[in-house]
Amino acid sequence: MAQNTITETGGIIRDARSRYRTAQREADGAHGAYESETRRSGGTPRAEVSVSRAEAPADVAELLGAEGPVVVRARKMFDGGRLVQLANTWIPVDVAEAAGIEQVDTGAGGIISRMREAGFDQGAEAVEDVDQRPATADQAAALGVEEGALLLTVTHIGATAEGRVVEVTRHTLAPGWTLRYAAPLD
Repeated sequence: MAQNTITETGGIIRDARSRYRTAQREADGAHGAYESETRRSGGTPRAEVSVSRAEAPADVAELLGAEGPVVVRARKMFDGGRLVQLANTWIPVDVAEAAGIEQVDTGAGGIISRMREAGFDQGAEAVEDVDQRPATADQAAALGVEEGALLLTVTHIGATAEGRVVEVTRHTLAPGWTLRYAAPLD
């Protein structure tokens, strides 16, 4: 089974091949893919979550088709005491309200499961763009790198079958991550 793996040196292999499948996200009451995977690999997942309403960055607002404030779920994600990623999720207000995800605890499976229950099913796949972005001052301080250092960033875009983007999550990864994907050959 594809999953995140924590190596002997503390590196993390993020395996995207099946991390968002419902059974994996909700395994043993986990509150999403990161918690479930980290537990399975022997780690101790923990998240500090804040929820607010704010303007989305321009590129995210364009993806969401949003004008004005959106719901922002800002997470610091840890393995034990080690901060391993920052993850910000932007959600249209109507989707967040319908799915009941403006509180810190979103229950087993996290926001993807709550959205599905509210009629915003993201279907069988999501798109993830991977790039490097310079660390902001806040990111640098949190992740222990120099401001401007290039960090791997995964931008997860979840859309309904009708094509409506209902979430954009930007995962900013601390040093030491490896990203694993599968590519069809046929």
